[in-house]
Amino acid sequence: MGQVTIYLDPETERKLQAFLEGATISKSKWISSLIKEKISAEWPERIKRLAGAWKDFPEAEELRQDLGSDLPRESW
Repeated sequence: MGQVTIYLDPETERKLQAFLEGATISKSKWISSLIKEKISAEWPERIKRLAGAWKDFPEAEELRQDLGSDLPRESW
């Protein structure tokens, strides 16, 4: 397993300490989870669960109905 040293300014370190106070996860595991989340090629599960959450949100066709037609494309 690789090791990385990071340097935090005092304010960021204080906020990290306060955030993890009483948590059941170490700083290393929390930072590792953030890195994994940022480099993942998939949407996080909490985002996937939002699909369909807004029942009154219009469909794409409804949003585009007043945009008119596209111009003809130029050929290559």
